[in-house]
Amino acid sequence: MIPTIAEAAALIAARKLSPVELTQGCIARMEAWEGRIHAFITPTPERALEEARAAEARQMAGALRGPLDGIPIAHKDIYDTAGLATTCHSAQLRENVPDADAAAVAGWAEAGAVLMGKLATHEFAFGGPSFDLPWPAARNPWDTERFTAGSSSGTGAAVAVGAILGGTGSDTGGSIRGPAAFCGIAGIKPSFGLCSRRGVFPLAQTLDHAGPMAWTAEDCALLLGAMAGHDPADPASLDRPPPRLDVEAPLAGRRLGVIRHFHEADMPVNAATLAGIEASIAILREAGMEVVDVTLPALTEFHTAGWTTLAAEAFAVHEAWMRARPELYGEAMRARLSLGALLSAADYLQAQRRRRAIIERTIAATEGVDLLITAAQAAEAPLITDVGKFASIERPAFLIPFNMLGWPAMSVCTGFGEGGLPLAVQLVGKFWQDGLVLSAGHAIERANGQRARRPG
Repeated sequence: MIPTIAEAAALIAARKLSPVELTQGCIARMEAWEGRIHAFITPTPERALEEARAAEARQMAGALRGPLDGIPIAHKDIYDTAGLATTCHSAQLRENVPDADAAAVAGWAEAGAVLMGKLATHEFAFGGPSFDLPWPAARNPWDTERFTAGSSSGTGAAVAVGAILGGTGSDTGGSIRGPAAFCGIAGIKPSFGLCSRRGVFPLAQTLDHAGPMAWTAEDCALLLGAMAGHDPADPASLDRPPPRLDVEAPLAGRRLGVIRHFHEADMPVNAATLAGIEASIAILREAGMEVVDVTLPALTEFHTAGWTTLAAEAFAVHEAWMRARPELYGEAMRARLSLGALLSAADYLQAQRRRRAIIERTIAATEGVDLLITAAQAAEAPLITDVGKFASIERPAFLIPFNMLGWPAMSVCTGFGEGGLPLAVQLVGKFWQDGLVLSAGHAIERANGQRARRPG
């Protein structure tokens, strides 16, 4: 049995589980699965065992640093790791070895987490799935012919098989919540400014979020607790106390807003996904939440302003390399960046005006509502070969609206559909209400009983 972070932490604290044995189990699962799912770019099993032995020494001395001490984790390969290659899954940075850790990497290391390695992503968290890069695209462990979603693809796959108990992701247009949904795990995009992005390679800086992915909402809360906090070195980091992350906090008396038009009219989901959403609503109603329907701007409005913003800001990051050495990008990355090159300053400014108007309308539409619920994905994971290079841009999706708002949003598994593939629901809180999102996710997981089933 693969423990959750919360379960493993309790056993380690009680001296009933050795961090070394836990890490050895994760290494065994990594070795058993890696040839099929390609979740890792740089595995570090020797380093992991060394760090696990140090954690075990603290365990025996009664000096554990907290619930992450001795827990095997890994980082998406856009997070800087001192002395360890950070490639962004691209030939552009194949030899890049940072001098310092990203803020989140340092935070988890200080908490005693055991580093299992660096994880696959879409190229620079944007271009994928790609099959012309130095490393293969990650595969979905529930069916290796299926898509993981992106861009935190390696994290989603590695957590699902238990090669790690948690990992970092980044989310600019849904890159934590999408892979969490297709891989059947939990992942939260925190409130904008809650987690430092220092040392995380940028994609679109007004939309980028750093956050955790794990098997459960409870585990995400433990990981987020070691990521959250003000960082003066990140201009977007907010200097305010982090929210309380108590997954047992009561939901009674809170109001749940169902964005029904998102998943029934704007982008209709399949029957199995809809059933999972309705079951999750029933669970939250049973927990004491009042349920109402809410109407936000249409998904197409969010999509147009959001992807114009993302494409323009991404091209600004990559313009110099696109001019000097475009051949080092994969085809999908070049094609997507080229869209940004075609946008004018006027296009970008119009998108920002539209974005502000959409945010104002959303705030007004959700007055008196504490939590929102809608789909995370429209259906089960598609075949990876059916995902085109413009797939995420061609039609609206459920995820980017909450990057534009900067509100916390997470994906939670609701069950399994056709072919035994995972299904998910998306939960969204108001700004800085990350704890409420996590407690609702925990309530759904606890009631639906879907955390006992793993790939294979």
